Amino acid sequence: MNGFKGILTHQTISHEDFKRLMAMPSDEIKKWANVGFRVVDTTETLYNEMARSIADVIIEKNNKDSSTKMILPVGPTPQYKILAQILNKEKINLEKVWFFFMDEYLDWESRWVSENHPVSFRGFMERNLFSLLDKPLGLQKEQIIFPDPADLDYNENKIEELGGIDTCFGGLGYHGHIAFNEPFDTYFTKMTIEQFIKSRTRIIDLNSDTFVINSISSLGGNCYDLPPKAVTIGMKPIMEAKRIEIYCDNGFLKWQLASLRLALMHPPTLDRPGTLLQLHKNPTEDVLFVADKITAQPVEMELF
Repeated sequence: MNGFKGILTHQTISHEDFKRLMAMPSDEIKKWANVGFRVVDTTETLYNEMARSIADVIIEKNNKDSSTKMILPVGPTPQYKILAQILNKEKINLEKVWFFFMDEYLDWESRWVSENHPVSFRGFMERNLFSLLDKPLGLQKEQIIFPDPADLDYNENKIEELGGIDTCFGGLGYHGHIAFNEPFDTYFTKMTIEQFIKSRTRIIDLNSDTFVINSISSLGGNCYDLPPKAVTIGMKPIMEAKRIEIYCDNGFLKWQLASLRLALMHPPTLDRPGTLLQLHKNPTEDVLFVADKITAQPVEMELF
């Protein structure tokens, strides 16, 4: 095998290397990955480890009498009820914790969907984490920040005021996007990697493939009720986080298998934004992908 390291200035690899990348046994991936990588046995283990890691970041900062600033995704989701149990049981103080969430759906007029909407991220987090926390832990509403389409600069300004993000937790989208930082490249508009990784909070129209996969996985294929827009935190605060942890659970019809391998081993490319995490200032030490065994398995082509 020729390998994939050492060609990070190129955005493509040969067809032969691409096939090898997809077929590589999971126990060999770590040797070729351009970022940290770990496989766990089950999705249950993955969710427990993600919840534990979030809690441990807070504990570490509390022990130093420092504030905690983290970016969180809404997807994966099962870890949040586990996290609530950990925070309550261990009585972890949240008075100095700032939660910056990655994104939220918008209606066609670019306004937040109602928290009662089935796919509202704000509503989900209230029901599955914040309403479950014991009040003596000290978390205040102003410490829970979702990107706001009416005040796009608030996120970055607050993050800068607080001294930057300690840890960014995330998941991986169908074509490898982090948050709703989807590939931006049309017939009329071109963008460089350098521009994209400096992107700020913004309003986006969902890409067609994201629209399809999200309507299938969340709404049973009812695309008519999926909000058409979103507001997303940009790549800049993600890339500038001191540490990044991405958790990949076995998605609908195993759709994350290829995205994971591309994010780990394909050279940085706008076609797959997850690959851009390889450009973090310390990717092998401070960027970690965690996947369950199913998601880490080789990609096979088959009818279903």
